[in-house]
Amino acid sequence: MPKKIPQRTCMGCGEIKDKSGLMRIVRKADGSVMLDVTGRADGRGAYVCRNAECMKKLRKRNGLARAFSMQIQSEIYDRLEKEFADEG
Repeated sequence: MPKKIPQRTCMGCGEIKDKSGLMRIVRKADGSVMLDVTGRADGRGAYVCRNAECMKKLRKRNGLARAFSMQIQSEIYDRLEKEFADEG
C-alpha cells in the first residue's frame, strides 16, 4: 500500500498541493512570524507555493492575518518575500 502524501492548501492561490512542494510560514508562541525552511519549527503554520506570484497574492489578500488571527505588519511581508527570494 503506497504511503499517503500530506496535502496542504496554499494561502496565496488556494490550491491544494503536496506539502513537500510548499513553503511553511510559522507564527511562534511569542508572536514572531518567520519562514520555516525545515518544516518542523514549533508554532502555527501556514503554507504558500514556492513562487513569487503566490507570495504577492498572500500579501494582497492579507492571508497571514487570517491564518494566524493577528495583525501582520507590512515589514513582515517584506522580510518574508526577501527570505523567500533567497531560499528559492
